[in-house]
Amino acid sequence: MNNTESHGTPAARPRILVIGATGGTGRLIVRQALERGHEVTALVRSPGNGRDLEGARIVVGDARDGAALRGALAGQDAVISALGTPASPFREVPLLSTATRALVGAMRAEQVSRLVCITGIGAGDSAGHGGFLLDRIILPLLLRKVYADKNRQEAIVRDSGLYWTLVRPAVLNDKPGHGDVRALTDLAGFHGGSVSREDVARFVLDQIGTDEWLRRSPLITW
Repeated sequence: MNNTESHGTPAARPRILVIGATGGTGRLIVRQALERGHEVTALVRSPGNGRDLEGARIVVGDARDGAALRGALAGQDAVISALGTPASPFREVPLLSTATRALVGAMRAEQVSRLVCITGIGAGDSAGHGGFLLDRIILPLLLRKVYADKNRQEAIVRDSGLYWTLVRPAVLNDKPGHGDVRALTDLAGFHGGSVSREDVARFVLDQIGTDEWLRRSPLITW
């Protein structure tokens, strides 16, 4: 499967497709991947969006378009999804689940098996562990629709049959990275937390070369 071993971990310096490459975390993933010597393809909505992704191969297309995804996936070893969506207190938000469903279908068609997908604290069984402000105010008032879609997105990934890892960052910030994070699946007693986008990018890229969190959903925090 495109230079991918049977257990799902690509060989050294894989070719990586980044979805959501123009977001705050996605740009850092692209930059760090290039620094590691990976071949990086970034799927962007318009040519102008990829101007500062120097060193990456830019493919223009909609992340919900299966044909565009298949074109971007050709020859890849792994996919990182860093898709995000703005707050939407009142309207349904289908972007994440729609794009992820299209991505899974395209990955199967192109025989690319490794997927690392960023969602967030508050998704799935991490709900209720974000601290008072996130759990009681921000999520119910501003992000309820977004997180309903994140939950749909996670379900699609879990049912995909791919070699997946779901990464749930704590509250994101733009501070310099610490170089390390705590990765948790037992959230008993955990409430709150934050982590830099730089450290999230580093953790996500690390997953491409390891099975440590294969088919698991770690919450990452400082």
